[in-house]
Amino acid sequence: MRASGILLPVSALPGKYGIGCFSKEAYEFIDFLERAGQKYWQILPLGPTGYGDSPYQSFSTFAGNPYYIDLERLIEEGLLKKEECDSLNFGSDQSHIDYAAIYENRFMILKQAYLRFIKNMPDDYEAFNQENGFWLNDYALYMAIKNYYHDKGIDEWDQRIIKRDAERMNYYSIILHEQTEFYHFIQYEFFKQWRALKQYANQKGILIIGDLPIYAAYDSADTWSNPRLFQLDEEMKPIAVAGCPPDAFAKTGQLWGNPLYDWEYHQKTGYEWWIKRIQNCFALYDVLRIDHFRGFDGYYSIPYGQKDATNGEWKDGPGMELFEALKKSLGDKPIIAEDLGYLTDRIRELVRKTGYPGMKVIQFAFDSREESDYLPHNYEHHCVVYTGTHDNDTIKGWYQAISEADRKFSIDYMNNAGAAEDEIPWDFIRLAEASVAELCIVPLQDYLSKGSEARINIPSTLGGNWCYRFAKEELTEELEKRIRKMAKLYGRLPEGKSFSE
Repeated sequence: MRASGILLPVSALPGKYGIGCFSKEAYEFIDFLERAGQKYWQILPLGPTGYGDSPYQSFSTFAGNPYYIDLERLIEEGLLKKEECDSLNFGSDQSHIDYAAIYENRFMILKQAYLRFIKNMPDDYEAFNQENGFWLNDYALYMAIKNYYHDKGIDEWDQRIIKRDAERMNYYSIILHEQTEFYHFIQYEFFKQWRALKQYANQKGILIIGDLPIYAAYDSADTWSNPRLFQLDEEMKPIAVAGCPPDAFAKTGQLWGNPLYDWEYHQKTGYEWWIKRIQNCFALYDVLRIDHFRGFDGYYSIPYGQKDATNGEWKDGPGMELFEALKKSLGDKPIIAEDLGYLTDRIRELVRKTGYPGMKVIQFAFDSREESDYLPHNYEHHCVVYTGTHDNDTIKGWYQAISEADRKFSIDYMNNAGAAEDEIPWDFIRLAEASVAELCIVPLQDYLSKGSEARINIPSTLGGNWCYRFAKEELTEELEKRIRKMAKLYGRLPEGKSFSE
């Protein structure tokens, strides 16, 4: 079934209190998707973010981001007062997220809500804690200890608690009991609000595409509570870390710094942790995009302490064995394999064996020097096409920056010489929508003909990323009708079976 959707981080939604969240604006965006003839809303990872604000460097692979809790809903429930929220500074620019201001004030106001919450806890609160205890207890204690150490990284804690010494664990559990319970409350509110939002989307015929980062962060509850899962030494330091080798885009490669998995240990456990992780994802999303899929075939290992990624080496990942274990335990699940970048025959074969659709990105197609797999005439039906991802510039910004030769190539390919500047993104959207790809996903910024100022992320840079927000008035009736017309024209209106069925 052909279909289309829009890529938009939750953080980019408009609304009060500094950052997009599970507020009425999220529900209104779902209404917009329905009226615009879209079937999918693709988001970025929902985990709590740390230094750098990247959703791909989270304090937990299971927990939710406190920033996405709708404060207005807490006001309605009597846990907060409007004047309390309005008195705090969450940033002055509604089009740009001020993470420093949010960090300073969001936890403060949530703590006030928690103090009221514990006076009259709902009946389902204890059940939530028990159901999620396998990750929630460690996460809550980890965050409480982190706060105790003034939010310093795990490598700056007392060695005894880093290594989970039983005496120190008991000590911190006692003295930080209230702070630990506070983090239980945050997760309860997050998941309650998210599930209500997802249920609303599904009732409207909109399916959610979630995003799974392949790696866990070093400074996370995952590495602290399950060190055996990772390549760590006796001092809990990484032996090697993740990244990408040097290429035409990065002369010294990309040094991500995430600890690598001990795949031999995962194999011995029957990939139990991965099964729980994927199972948890499908309790939250309808479809799952797995980031950096090639890392399951082979991963780039960089010795810990290196300043860049030039001295790494490729090592074998778990391959098809992991996905066979997942399918045996969970059945067939609708998964999208992010198979971008340099692909070997082995990774192509792994994607083929899993049966998961891979990704095509229109921006990668127009290299005038060579034929590209990303040109639409080379697509197979079973794939997902994007005009760009969260790591790409907007179409407008990208088009302004490419070479004259590449621009001429795109003009010849699409026969769009003389197109108006704001219409250029729509030419590329049309190219993606008209392709044979089963699913077409377009970032909202491209529909809005935004330039580089609306870019979500520039890879391998720190600061200034993940800050974009659109304005409520930009979702006009005219835009809605134009998106729907495009979906109808190319047979992508949501009728019949969905991509995830």
